[in-house]
Amino acid sequence: MVEDDSGLSVDTIAIDGPAASGKTTIGRLLAAKLGYQMLDTGFMYRAATLAALDAGIDVEDETAVTRLAREIELDVRDGARHGDGRLYSALLNGRDVTWQLRDPAVARNVSAVASYLGVRQALVEKQRRFGEQGKVVMVGRDIGTVVFPDARLKLYITATAEERARRRALDNQAQGHGGDVEVILADIKRRDALDSQRKHSPLLPADDAVIIDSSVITPDEIIDQIMGLLDGDGEWR
Repeated sequence: MVEDDSGLSVDTIAIDGPAASGKTTIGRLLAAKLGYQMLDTGFMYRAATLAALDAGIDVEDETAVTRLAREIELDVRDGARHGDGRLYSALLNGRDVTWQLRDPAVARNVSAVASYLGVRQALVEKQRRFGEQGKVVMVGRDIGTVVFPDARLKLYITATAEERARRRALDNQAQGHGGDVEVILADIKRRDALDSQRKHSPLLPADDAVIIDSSVITPDEIIDQIMGLLDGDGEWR
């Protein structure tokens, strides 16, 4: 990881925020704009959850889930060639599980899996290895606070729970899953509470994060805001 004289990472941009806030879309657009790689770390926690469900492991069994998280192999690749609207291709032990990660069963259980300290330690280690490649936009819930607290630019993308539920319903419908907005809204509020109140790496903006509310502005407008913070090399003006 490249550092300047201040010790801050000049080629890592951290983006955090709650579910369906638009942070992954922003991360993808920003990475493309800067010529950076993009990693949505949420896929790792979803993949660990999917692996546990597929293996018949009780997600309440912290020891077994943690062991599994340490063993699984995860990779992310460009998804554009598939032409099916995916932002990236997520591989679990070499298997493409991109759309399976959006299964409602995964969504219901991922917050519990992500709350385990051992799981977070295993996956943060994988995330840091990815970030060591340099020129990375990394998206998640604790990137600016835990994974890369020395990132030069930290963003926190948020939106109202109602707007996030509407977006998630549209996404679910497009993927053939249920799209009842009220049910999704209740689940989003439940996940927000779990993520923000968990003991290890709770969801919250870093003290020096730039907070952007995406409720009523477009992704392109957000990118313009972010580029206003950066010079042509992806560093602070």
